Amino acid sequence: MGIMFKNLILFAGLLLISVSATQIWAQEPKLAAFQENAQVIFDQQISNNVTAAISLQSSNNQEIRIPTYLINKIQENEKIVAVEVSNEKTCVLGVPPDLGCVKVNISTQGIEGGVPALQAEAKKAGDSVIDQINQAFDINSKYHSAFIHHRDPLNQALETSGVISGIGTISAVYTIPREDSQSMYEKFSAVFLKKEIRDAGGFYDTAKKIAEKEDSIVSVSIFPQKNANLYQLKIAINYPNSANLTNIIDPLKYLNTDELKRSEIFSKDFYPLNSLLQTVIVSPQSIGVKEVNTNLVSAKNMDGVIIPDITTGENGWFFEKKSGNIIDGRYLFGKKDSVIQNELLFSLIPVNETSDENQIVERQLESAEIDSFQIVILVGIVMAAIGATLYYLKGYKKS
Repeated sequence: MGIMFKNLILFAGLLLISVSATQIWAQEPKLAAFQENAQVIFDQQISNNVTAAISLQSSNNQEIRIPTYLINKIQENEKIVAVEVSNEKTCVLGVPPDLGCVKVNISTQGIEGGVPALQAEAKKAGDSVIDQINQAFDINSKYHSAFIHHRDPLNQALETSGVISGIGTISAVYTIPREDSQSMYEKFSAVFLKKEIRDAGGFYDTAKKIAEKEDSIVSVSIFPQKNANLYQLKIAINYPNSANLTNIIDPLKYLNTDELKRSEIFSKDFYPLNSLLQTVIVSPQSIGVKEVNTNLVSAKNMDGVIIPDITTGENGWFFEKKSGNIIDGRYLFGKKDSVIQNELLFSLIPVNETSDENQIVERQLESAEIDSFQIVILVGIVMAAIGATLYYLKGYKKS
């Protein structure tokens, strides 16, 4: 799917999620506004790094409680595409590693006059909202620079927009003293996350463990939309020179846990799309998935688009791309509330013109009529997948 279609799906997903779940679903399964997502990226092609992240996100600011005065101020400026507060070291070129960052991002589209005009427009947008950001986050950030993002190899490889760090984006950068991730995660969680979410555990607890690691990165992001905003608390960590170490993919190893549990918020009903683990391998050569240690979720062909059949409640892997230069798999919990490390293992094999294609794992496909129920399923899957989280918003990588 191209970028335009992905953006359209994201927008539709936000519209759907902004409505009460009882209005969307007349029957099981259900879709809630709050989502917990885990992503692990093996970048064998560009950096040879593994990046792991947990994101907690919602379009309901009663769940991720961004003050209304800040939301309204951001929405006054149509050029702003994202706001992020993070403790990422050297968030852009020129920022010392002992400082964290506030970034107010605008699109470069439609701005004429070259680099000086772009920088002036970014600073103008940033200055228009920075007082409200400082108040909401209880910080005292100072203007540093306007940074034009010009290198975007991973986003290009994945055909995603990169509104935080992608080509076509310029950041007004403000700096703050850098906090360690553990204290920053605890503070941001207490201020912005609804107590019921914190008390329900799940991916929230896994993120807390990652925050204990010295090189982890915490961020709160706001993505304004005309009809619904997306709010996100994320913890990420990068493992340098680790992507090519093995052909056995072990996602939980990089999430600092041997068991991934769902939030108890989803325990009283069937919410198959609100907790997802996504694993992506970007390879310079063609590869394929050989074996998995758990199930392959049944799939349906909806007008040429392959989607998982979530109505069965089965758990297992669904591979949107199971061979080629990009492997893209999502683990769906189905009706399970947790998954252990060994269950998530899968292996890769090289694939070339002489390879036996039968070695690549297959899943049974059924034809599917296009109806509103399946459209909502597709929107939910794409909304919760790469496009709406780690890659669409930001994969932590050096610019």
